[in-house]
Amino acid sequence: MKVKVNSMTDRYVLMNPGPVVVDDTVRRAACGPDMCHREPEFANLMLRVAGKLTRVCGGEDGYASVVFTGSGTAALEAMLASVVPPGGKLLVIENGHYGERLAKIAAVHRIPHRICSFGWAAPYDLARIEQALADDPDITHLAMVHHETSTGMLNPVGEVGRLAASYGKSLMVDAISSLGGELLDVRKDHIDWCAGTANKCLEGLPGISFVCAPRDRLEELAQVPPRSFYLNLFGQYAAMYHHGEPPFTPAVPAFLALDAALDLLLTEGVEGRHARYAALAAQLRAGLAELGFRFLLPSELSSATLTAVYLPEGLEYSDLHDKLKAEGFVIYAGQDNLRQKIFRLANMGRITAADIERFLDVLRLILQELRSARQGISR
Repeated sequence: MKVKVNSMTDRYVLMNPGPVVVDDTVRRAACGPDMCHREPEFANLMLRVAGKLTRVCGGEDGYASVVFTGSGTAALEAMLASVVPPGGKLLVIENGHYGERLAKIAAVHRIPHRICSFGWAAPYDLARIEQALADDPDITHLAMVHHETSTGMLNPVGEVGRLAASYGKSLMVDAISSLGGELLDVRKDHIDWCAGTANKCLEGLPGISFVCAPRDRLEELAQVPPRSFYLNLFGQYAAMYHHGEPPFTPAVPAFLALDAALDLLLTEGVEGRHARYAALAAQLRAGLAELGFRFLLPSELSSATLTAVYLPEGLEYSDLHDKLKAEGFVIYAGQDNLRQKIFRLANMGRITAADIERFLDVLRLILQELRSARQGISR
């Protein structure tokens, strides 16, 4: 018998890795007062949000966050296109879709780069990364993804950061789907450039992204010819911190929402949020294992926020997705070469233990229904 878990008049439980279910406080904040972005009210909001982002990154004094209106990809492209100077060279470390994207962005901007590839769902080999640095003294910068959401792999940012620092190289990190939910500290992990977004583990609304970096490094970008007009990291930094206003019209409601979301995060603490997410992931994985599902990654390589699950033989993703969505749960397909093999379940955002329990109950009933239907056809 089919049980209705979530009425369509209630809410979708978003088990995709962003945008996420947000707190009502964040939703209400987005409906705040109308505001002109050239007035002091917005300047105060902008710098207040930037300061909170820097705290979440572990930057504190000597660091600044440069905020863009745009998805996480906007901040990522601004970072890559702005930081590597003429004559510099980038080492891209990749083991999934988003690592490959780093190399694609570098290629678009004609940035000299070398790729250290480990293959999808394969862990980093630090010895190979070090060998690439030793073999190519022209490398000036490294780029990596902290949480590779195409597979759920959590890559060892601290180990790579220490390695980069030992060779005098600058590390750029895509922390778009990890910041706020995984343990990361730009100082302790030797991260020079950290790109993030509002609408994943920070639990804000889509439309805001940012780069956190040491202020002296940001000032040095004045000497690097820009490769983009809008995604000019130094231009955005100078407008914010030298002139006190954004260079372009920002998404004011998204700033208001992010301000509220960051207050919630700073109250909970990054360690507290990480623990909450880890508990949800453990609950989800235990329930899936009980139902007979297999996982793409072992637990020791997995993040606390996303689980990649093999599709059972004979089960189409579209059938599973549509039946779960009818019950109020949104899941996520695999990407690229894994599209027909896995589906992904994120537990970031304001998902609760009760949501996970209901999801597992509904999933059990759906599996029974689909298996019964297949048996009926085979007869």
